[in-house]
Amino acid sequence: MTATAPSTAPVNYLDFASSALPALENVEEWITRTPLNQAFVHLLKLRASQMNGCAHCVKMHTADARKAGESNERLDHLVVWRHVGSFTAAEKAALGWIEALTCVDSQADYGPLRRDLRAHYSDDEITALTIVAGMINLWNRIQMSNH
Repeated sequence: MTATAPSTAPVNYLDFASSALPALENVEEWITRTPLNQAFVHLLKLRASQMNGCAHCVKMHTADARKAGESNERLDHLVVWRHVGSFTAAEKAALGWIEALTCVDSQADYGPLRRDLRAHYSDDEITALTIVAGMINLWNRIQMSNH
């Protein structure tokens, strides 16, 4: 086994950001108190993690989704959610929003996405969905930066 050179070794974020990480955990706790369906929140986090290629988070959110009662069919179909009937129109709107905020495109028109969201969610819920997107993308980047 080859030793990692000190200059390329992973950063121990717990050592350097010990006060920041609990604050991020507080945001995660806030998400659990929103009116969003928490089983579906795991699917949203899973989809962003799939897109970002964060193997650790994919494994974790797949297990969390199963524990919350998500079916294997919905887990299997998540990567092709647009093309299957496994998800409701509301869920598809939320998945589109998560994807748009995960793979940011400077040319994207977010208006139609917000219109689709507002057909199913309140502005409070859209705010929560946006925070879910921001948090999972942050966690993915923290985790992936140490691969």
